[in-house]
Amino acid sequence: MRILYFSRDYTSHDHRFLDGLAATEHDVHYLRLEKQSLLERRPLPEGIEPVELSGSKGSLVMQTCAIGKLLRTLQPDIIHAGPVQACAFPAALAGAHPLVTMSWGSDMLVDAERGWGRWQATYALRRSDVFLCDCEVVRQRAMELGVSPDRIIVFPWGVNLTHFSPGDGVQLRRELGWEDTFIVLSSRSFEPIYGVDTLVKGWIAAAKENPRLRLLMLGSGSQESMLRDLLEGAGFLGRVHFAGQVAFEDLPAHLRTADLYVSASHSDGSSISLLESMACGLPAVVSDIPGNREWVEPGVNGWWFADGYDQALGEALTEAVQMGEALSAYGARSRIIAEARANWQDNFPKLLEGYHLARSLAGGSEV
Repeated sequence: MRILYFSRDYTSHDHRFLDGLAATEHDVHYLRLEKQSLLERRPLPEGIEPVELSGSKGSLVMQTCAIGKLLRTLQPDIIHAGPVQACAFPAALAGAHPLVTMSWGSDMLVDAERGWGRWQATYALRRSDVFLCDCEVVRQRAMELGVSPDRIIVFPWGVNLTHFSPGDGVQLRRELGWEDTFIVLSSRSFEPIYGVDTLVKGWIAAAKENPRLRLLMLGSGSQESMLRDLLEGAGFLGRVHFAGQVAFEDLPAHLRTADLYVSASHSDGSSISLLESMACGLPAVVSDIPGNREWVEPGVNGWWFADGYDQALGEALTEAVQMGEALSAYGARSRIIAEARANWQDNFPKLLEGYHLARSLAGGSEV
């Protein structure tokens, strides 16, 4: 079967799916709409054939025509497109069929709330043969926009549980001079949707009462200067380490260094960053939004705090510090949950199930 995998850019998530597809017997082609991301340094998996659009720069009409031309030339058996507005919408305009649309979370939870983004999503979804998503809240949004439940497949993308596993983080602690401290870790991009300003303000509030608190910030983004200014103004910049963009192979070592994972994101499906931390055995403090509630349970493996409220976040951090050795039980439960529901090897076949369903609904042969 010939598959056209159409994505906005090349990220660690794209690598995850392409690597899985490369291990199948299928003929997989990769269409990348943009070339802006610097987040994924690994090369394309062997066996994946990149393709490009010719003459697509400019208007949506030109882009749609270029996609249509590529579809006529390549004649794929399945078009896998996502995010919804960026990729599935122009694919639907171009008449892509069978079309498997995959949500990336915010495309449905934020961009599809109203206006042009909602119209694009509605158009794309009603012309999709199958819709893939990673959590219940996105499934519900898709049904609101007219997708039949029997055309929706829900599966968390999951993580590699061998790569992301509990372990010793002593070396990095020693390098940072943080051996006898309590380390809170964030691995979200420094962008407004991820609430990193709320995170930093909440951490500052807790750090005023807890001299052992340290903050390890992974990633980069447009709000980095603002975050540094907040910390410097509070006199706590010296208790925070900005590690920058950490390569995939080095990420587990950073996660194992921490005592607690924190995310103040305003919107999420099944957050891969959260699942990676859980797989490494970290308890979590997360914003009280539907996607997070599917993975973190207060009193079991972490805490919820009211979305956007830094004071509530600070109180949760303080409570976590005060738990002492008892906190390790929360981390152990995080790993158990990850093993049960976030195993990429177990979840990946759901993607092929989506292709199978799309082909069946379109009257094609089985995958």
